[in-house]
Amino acid sequence: MSLIDVLLNLVLGLALGSVGGLFGIGGGLIAIPALGVLFGLDQQLAQGTALVMVVPNVLLALWRYHQHNRIDLRYALALGLSGFFCAWLASTYAVSLDAGSMRMAFVGFLLALTVYNLSRLFIRPTPPSSELRYPWPWFGLLGSCSGVLGGMFGVGGAVLATPVLTSVFGTTQVVAQGLSLALAAPSTAVTLLAYGLHGHVAWAMGVPLAVGGLLSISWGVKLAHALPERVLRSLFCGFLVLCAVSLTLR
Repeated sequence: MSLIDVLLNLVLGLALGSVGGLFGIGGGLIAIPALGVLFGLDQQLAQGTALVMVVPNVLLALWRYHQHNRIDLRYALALGLSGFFCAWLASTYAVSLDAGSMRMAFVGFLLALTVYNLSRLFIRPTPPSSELRYPWPWFGLLGSCSGVLGGMFGVGGAVLATPVLTSVFGTTQVVAQGLSLALAAPSTAVTLLAYGLHGHVAWAMGVPLAVGGLLSISWGVKLAHALPERVLRSLFCGFLVLCAVSLTLR
């Protein structure tokens, strides 16, 4: 890979990190369709390469979060351990699937995520509580489902865990985001390992993406805090639809 290619990937990482910070998803969900459409990577290779950027972003965010808002170890272990094992099983299955089938499954996932986020625009949120609505061992079930999702599509479990923690378990947004990071850290790491062992990671492309993402994710976070939530969610839904259409037409 030439120096120009490295610089282009670095710039792409800067852009993806900014968008990931804007939408609060770490960049992975954005990077996968971008790598597939712009660079022609097959679905598994795009997911594996995106994870090179996602894993350090998640670890850095978890460390910084824990410095300011301590995470309950019981909750973190219930989510993290169940997510770890289920992500490993799902990722070892995902790397053996046909790339075209995986791409269409990912498109379906993007559309389902769009519908869910649109519905949240019109549903009145339930006030958070200091007490869990369900006992913490139920976090094992949530971690398992999120781990399967992360292992299959390489996006970590935060896209599922965060809204479920707030809407079903009644946690605050701050608690939900911290626990989602505790879930995503081991599951994304083991998913990257599985994809790497099966040759579904373009490391020369992924490392500059990761550096760019680490440098720019805070820019997107600052912009996100400046936008109204409804506007931000609407932009996110529109972006998901654009990604789904682009992958379908590819």
